[in-house]
Amino acid sequence: MPERKSPAKKPRKSAPRRFSKAKAAELFAILAEDRPDPHTELDFVNAYTLVVAVALSAQATDVGVNRATKDLFKIADTPEKMLALGEDGVASHIKTIGLWRNKAKNVIALSQMLIDEFGGEVPATREELVRLPGVGRKTANVVLNEAFGQPTIAVDTHIFRVSNRTGLAPGKTPDQVEEGLEKVTPDEFKLGAHHWLILHGRYTCIARKPKCWLCRIKPLCKFKDKTPGLDDD
Repeated sequence: MPERKSPAKKPRKSAPRRFSKAKAAELFAILAEDRPDPHTELDFVNAYTLVVAVALSAQATDVGVNRATKDLFKIADTPEKMLALGEDGVASHIKTIGLWRNKAKNVIALSQMLIDEFGGEVPATREELVRLPGVGRKTANVVLNEAFGQPTIAVDTHIFRVSNRTGLAPGKTPDQVEEGLEKVTPDEFKLGAHHWLILHGRYTCIARKPKCWLCRIKPLCKFKDKTPGLDDD
């Protein structure tokens, strides 16, 4: 009998290459020209209200969260005041945002933990922050960056999209993208990187039809199906 040949193995696809640090520096320098001092678009008055706002922003827009917390933060800007308001009181303010019942429970629970374990103060480490109910790695990174000035990068849907679409730091999961961004982002841009990328994804590199004709980092972008503008050939 003729010898049976084993089926040929398909060549393994190599992982997409991320930007070099030099190319990433060029990208961030361009984004920084438009927004030299970027910040979150969530409204907050202190580190505690920032934690609450970011926790509420899961599966909700910043505009929607700001609308819900406008009156809430006027009467409850500390864990003690939030506990006094109670779960029903919190819920009455946030019913316009998604998952409001569960979020109201988490706001009360995290407020209680802050009082019981941290003296009512927001901790400044990721390990402590992620222990709070409703606070994951992304929320913790936003708080560390915005409230404490730490150079963290919180990968949300916008940053995940921009990092993959441009080729800046491709990854199949938010953790992979975060790891890639940490490696390619020069130190001088790490504090603002989160904000530049999220704002770029929110207003220019949007999900369905990116506004490539407006994009200042277009020459660096690896995205093949760029949306043409009136001035394009």
